[in-house]
Amino acid sequence: MNAPTFDINRRGFLGSAGALVLSFTIPQEGFAQSAEGSDGSPEKAPELQGDLSSTPSLDAWIRIDADGSITVFTGKAELGQGTKTSLRQVAAEELEVEPGTINLITADTGRTPDEGYTAGSMTMPNSGTAIRYAAAQVRQILIQQASAKLGVPVEQLKADGGKVLGPNGATLSYGEIVSNDLLHVDADPMTKIKPPGNYRAIGKPFARVDIPAKVTGGEAYVQDMRPEGMVHARVVRPPSYSARLTDLDETTAKGMPGVISIIRDGDFLAVVAEQEFQAIQAMRVLERAARWQEQQGLPDQTDLPTFLQSAVTEVGVVNSAGAETVKGAKTLKAQFTRPYQMHGSIGPSAAMAKMEGDQLTVWTHTQGVYPDRGAIAEMLGMEEDKVRCIHTEGSGCYGHNGADDAAGDAALIATKLPGRAIRVQWMREQEHLWEPYGPGMLTRVEAVLDDEGKIVNWHYDLWSNNHSSRPGSAGALLAGRLMQKHFQPDAQKLKISPSGNGDRNAIPLYDIPNQRVNWHFIPDMPVRASAMRALGAYCNVFSLESFMDELADAAGADPVEFRLRHLSDKRAIKVIETVADKFGWNSDPMPEGRGRGFAFAKYKNHASYLAIALEAEVDRVSGEIRISNVVAAVDCGEAVAPDNIVNQTQGGILQSLSWTLYEEVHFNRTRITSADWSAYPILRFSAVPDRIDVHVVDNPGLPYLGVAEAAQGPTSGAIGNAVRRAAGKRIYDLPFSRERMRDALKA
Repeated sequence: MNAPTFDINRRGFLGSAGALVLSFTIPQEGFAQSAEGSDGSPEKAPELQGDLSSTPSLDAWIRIDADGSITVFTGKAELGQGTKTSLRQVAAEELEVEPGTINLITADTGRTPDEGYTAGSMTMPNSGTAIRYAAAQVRQILIQQASAKLGVPVEQLKADGGKVLGPNGATLSYGEIVSNDLLHVDADPMTKIKPPGNYRAIGKPFARVDIPAKVTGGEAYVQDMRPEGMVHARVVRPPSYSARLTDLDETTAKGMPGVISIIRDGDFLAVVAEQEFQAIQAMRVLERAARWQEQQGLPDQTDLPTFLQSAVTEVGVVNSAGAETVKGAKTLKAQFTRPYQMHGSIGPSAAMAKMEGDQLTVWTHTQGVYPDRGAIAEMLGMEEDKVRCIHTEGSGCYGHNGADDAAGDAALIATKLPGRAIRVQWMREQEHLWEPYGPGMLTRVEAVLDDEGKIVNWHYDLWSNNHSSRPGSAGALLAGRLMQKHFQPDAQKLKISPSGNGDRNAIPLYDIPNQRVNWHFIPDMPVRASAMRALGAYCNVFSLESFMDELADAAGADPVEFRLRHLSDKRAIKVIETVADKFGWNSDPMPEGRGRGFAFAKYKNHASYLAIALEAEVDRVSGEIRISNVVAAVDCGEAVAPDNIVNQTQGGILQSLSWTLYEEVHFNRTRITSADWSAYPILRFSAVPDRIDVHVVDNPGLPYLGVAEAAQGPTSGAIGNAVRRAAGKRIYDLPFSRERMRDALKA
């Protein structure tokens, strides 16, 4: 990652405000030169922790003003996962203050570090770790400065409540210690953090700071913003991906009350009005007045596996270990599919933008303010430092929905009407039809069991698009694609990495000596697709964990015992045993139509461990599936905010339950047809399980693993396994709709 870019005005602000600008430099190469290995050769210099490695300047993370107020900066965004609370806790722990006293600034290209996207459950591992180590070093510097001012040895001083305390009542507040010339320091990788036994904030319950406005009707989301002088814009979307605007009569719309302007740039069409409903009315008139040329370009939805196999351009080897083939007692095979699925944000995407002079400011619920800034700047032909993107929470999304596109819409319109704050709000059908979907997938697995019921050979193949087309370039934005310049989407390339993409969690964590895992890559996405929570892990874990139950049955083993038979990772074993104990897992017969299901995964194979058990009930007449009595255990390393971990895990379980039982994007050969909730049903409150118990397996002192996306895959696998027990039939194709369940029961 490149060195951080900071707004010039912020630098000037820091230099003029009587703040702690920690500024002496510790040369990193000094560590390598001073340390020697056992053979006398220089040891590798210690690495900076988390995102300090890309943004080492402490003042990029921590600011203390002369009045003692503390501001913490993060490049990560609050998406409803509790970031604004948990990051305050880690900073407060090391600064020895109460979390509520800290002002936290989240993703803003004018103020915060560039931490890329808020994605992959990496906020705590990357930003939380950086902030914690930065805060620890700031505390140590404050104590050192207080030592010099008081003439008291460092060992006799301690930080507490925003002050440094010494013997005989000697006290200096943080504000009294700071000065403009207190230097400017890079992070020291040798900084020591507090041991778990001394924690006062980490692991303790704190009220979520983002919740009050959301439950009291306050200004919680970008959708709620209403600054003085703001005007309203609505875009007119083409009826399909390939449609081109051939004719438009603007006369009627232009003459409607409140209409300020009709914006047309190539196939991009929008209307701006003084009031929101005036913009909606004019948008509908423009929709009827527009003429579009369309063509077929979508695959046959009823035979998605055939399309996926026919569109492959290359095959990537995700894992290859041991022998290619091994003989055994039994060989099993299975095929699974996942359809295209949408984020289904309850609040359609929105953004606000304002052009003042040569400066453009965009308020957006993007998950990557810096990448979005780059795409917008390219689209408009502006220098990046003339565009500022400020993250403002959006009403619902984990992944790449329409947030970046709405920001692009608002930015383009704002350049046409400088001096006015332009609010763009998508309509429900626009969100459903134009957001990037989670990619469809096909997986096939084959495994061999030996005479002792152990897996000795494993072949896994997956067919999938790339799972991220985030900005990116201007071609990643709808406005960029539709405007006269017609920016092209970024070319998609096969990338296999430890974090995974479509291949995320394709490698089983189980101890299997001989493995082949291949990704059959599809570069051209006929349906607009991008990052949706957990990426390929949702389908891959569903496939692997469903198949593990099939293998357990073939081996004549209990599903939980069979998994433990193939695991040596002690932390994996602990979460499995915790769930089995708390759920009361057993093999006792259940009433007809009911079944138990179990599943496990370690997210990305290097993040959080999660095991889950649940019960399913299948109505053999209607095909309805009801999930109840859910128990999960999660190990995400050190638990900073246990309540947040429980909340995120419960949310992930419910999201996966919705995907698994209901969600599928429908389309014909020309258009997407899932335009509303009737055509794209999701989980309703009436279908929420009666109880979802989440047990946090805490590991104080261990690295943060991130938790938000750990539950999606295991939940789908557990549901599939429970339905198999309840119905006596396994469903291999997601979602488990009533129609699909009825068909399986008849087969």
